[in-house]
Amino acid sequence: MVELNNKYKIGKRRFGLINWIGFYTLYKKETLRFLIVFGQTILGPMLTGILFLIVISIAWGTERGDVLGLPFIEFLAPGLISMQVIQQSFSHSSSSILMGKVMGNIVDLIGSPLSASEVTLAIIFASVTRSFIICIFSIICFNLLVDINVSNYYYFFSYLILSSFLMGSLGFIAGIWAEKFDNMATVTNFIIVPLSFLSGTFYSIDRLPDTLKEISIYNPFFHMIDGLRFSMIGVSDGSTIFGLVYLLSLSLVLWCSAYYLYKKGYKIKS
Repeated sequence: MVELNNKYKIGKRRFGLINWIGFYTLYKKETLRFLIVFGQTILGPMLTGILFLIVISIAWGTERGDVLGLPFIEFLAPGLISMQVIQQSFSHSSSSILMGKVMGNIVDLIGSPLSASEVTLAIIFASVTRSFIICIFSIICFNLLVDINVSNYYYFFSYLILSSFLMGSLGFIAGIWAEKFDNMATVTNFIIVPLSFLSGTFYSIDRLPDTLKEISIYNPFFHMIDGLRFSMIGVSDGSTIFGLVYLLSLSLVLWCSAYYLYKKGYKIKS
């Protein structure tokens, strides 16, 4: 038998602490993935929000009074924008992971010279970008129907980034867990959509019984909607400071969970 004199060793990481080129490439790929189908990923949610605004405002009428001291249509518009931010940020990251698993090309992602933190953050930041584009375009389009402007940019960007980052992380986890599109449809139809509808999008929680009102205070969906609404109309149902801290804490927990699951190869490595 011939003994090898030169033994092979595992190579060292040559990209430094962060593979910036690889991270940007994956982020760009994920961003282009939804920009290529702009009509489906951007225009579609915007049109849905506009239809909700028109139909509900007509059904509500003008004789039923104000909500939080504002005309109902001005109260409703920020909630509809927030709802699209929540749903679309979740949709992007979850569909990205699930499609990779179903089509089998997730092995390219696993085999790439990217760490678990770089992969998770690149996909989640792409979700944030998609939500940001939808939010900005929705504000522009909604202004054709109702006077809506950003009155507090600090809260606007803080809540927009935290909300989309949190939902992007949750979508990443759901994409890893789901094995087929039926699993993802179950999560979307029975968790994401109901919670986004029942978290103050169409009403003030002051109208709820005391028990449900207390429960709503700890519902992250409520704080996402309430915080973005406050940044636009200057009125809120809950504490904006508590909302920021709460969403920041949940964002870190969910991202760490997504990082751990991907690093361990949960349901993506045989």
